[in-house]
Amino acid sequence: MARSKQSLKRHKTDSVKAKRNRSSMRTLRSAIRSVRDAQTPEEKETAYKKAQSLIDRSGRKRLIHPNKAKRLKSSLS
Repeated sequence: MARSKQSLKRHKTDSVKAKRNRSSMRTLRSAIRSVRDAQTPEEKETAYKKAQSLIDRSGRKRLIHPNKAKRLKSSLS
């Protein structure tokens, strides 16, 4: 590992971002799974609304590619 000030700061910020992204992706995958595993239409509808919001936000923040976000929403509906 490099020892310059910039590389040390970059390493620290990258690890923080990686932790945040990992958490956000886990939440997103759980929401998608809850839509697919829903038993009743009412459960599916409420789970879909929550998942749709998370998918849109993830696409906007570039956590996932915007086209992937559109594909996910289309396949879940």
